[in-house]
Amino acid sequence: MTQVAKIYGGSLYDLALSEQLEDRLLEELDQVWKLMEEQEDYLRLLSIPSIPKGERCGLIQEALGGQVHPYLINFLKILCENGTLSQLKDCAREFRRRYNLDRGILEAKAVTALALTPAQEKALTQKLEEITGKQVCLSCRVEPGVLGGIRLEMDGVQLDGTVERRLSELKSSIRRAVL
Repeated sequence: MTQVAKIYGGSLYDLALSEQLEDRLLEELDQVWKLMEEQEDYLRLLSIPSIPKGERCGLIQEALGGQVHPYLINFLKILCENGTLSQLKDCAREFRRRYNLDRGILEAKAVTALALTPAQEKALTQKLEEITGKQVCLSCRVEPGVLGGIRLEMDGVQLDGTVERRLSELKSSIRRAVL
């Protein structure tokens, strides 16, 4: 994440916090980012320097006015004017990071070869909450290449208990072995 995203995303969070709008702006920021991701051409259009800034900001107002909070529209206009709209995803990540930090929420990702059952997801979530002392927001992803086991990614740490990793370690050990 860039320093620009940390500053802008953190500033938007500070504003939201001061106005008690964190929940609303988080939800709307996520929606706007998903929209921009789906409409890559629109994001590129808003980033073309040959189009006057006023026109690009007008397009943001026209597309989102009345649908999202004015603070978010102004935030997007600032990014557009400064040529940093490409940083929107990371700004949203910083906003969410600060939001989660203030609420004791830990986002965790579980990667498995087969989909976890609801009971397994619940048990894993409960165990992680017990270990971390935080409210865990677990997302699960299936990657058949892991073959078996589970890889957890949380708070910048990766815990890898997959068959894929074990086979890789075994392969490295065999290569290092002197025969």
